Amino acid sequence: KMKVIRCKNYDECSKAGAEIFSKAIENNPNIILGLATGSSPIGIYKNLVKDYQDGKISFKDVKTYNLDEYVGISRENDQSYYYFMHDNLFNHVDIKEQNVHIPSARGTESEIKAQCNAYNEALKKASIDIQLLGIGGNGHIGFNEPGTSFEQETFVVTLAERTREDNKRFFNSIDEVPTHAITMGIKNIMNAKKVVLVATGANKQEAVKKLLSNEITTSFPASALHMHKDVVVIIDEEAGKML
Repeated sequence: KMKVIRCKNYDECSKAGAEIFSKAIENNPNIILGLATGSSPIGIYKNLVKDYQDGKISFKDVKTYNLDEYVGISRENDQSYYYFMHDNLFNHVDIKEQNVHIPSARGTESEIKAQCNAYNEALKKASIDIQLLGIGGNGHIGFNEPGTSFEQETFVVTLAERTREDNKRFFNSIDEVPTHAITMGIKNIMNAKKVVLVATGANKQEAVKKLLSNEITTSFPASALHMHKDVVVIIDEEAGKML
């Protein structure tokens, strides 16, 4: 069942999201978290870093699994999700590097396929307690674009042109934007015990309206979440304008 938390703005949404994660870490220091990149979770990570600095929570026994990563860019590249996660969260808390899992997608096609399968096996064993998600304008979760089967597991995806255009602002030119990414599939996301999805800003209005319309269709990947037993959707006033 989807529970909707309505907040005034991005900062309030970030606080509300961080509180869910903070409490969960307090209650279960060995928790396994599924994490996301993008602008939506940055505020949540800032709040979690503060909670750590204030001595409220520790990440020393926490394990994390990230949703996705670009294919073919190095970890040192400041656009890699490996870099993003360390920059926004891991470098500022007491997490152990061996407990951090971010899919790797480098090398030849067969090496990438092997990395994909290995990540999928790791996810099956891990059993994620809470998965954090953003939502794309076209309803994508992770890099699961419209048309992706709900049964899909971790795979290498060819990025939709719209997604590459959306991400172009982070690169010098469209030519530098990766064409492929490795992502948890919708099935992996659905296996998490709880899902927290954050959507803020006017450009998410359409997506939020569709998500909360209760229609389940592969043409809008996030709609699979209606079949999940524990989903919290956190939206701000801007994102909720069309409701």
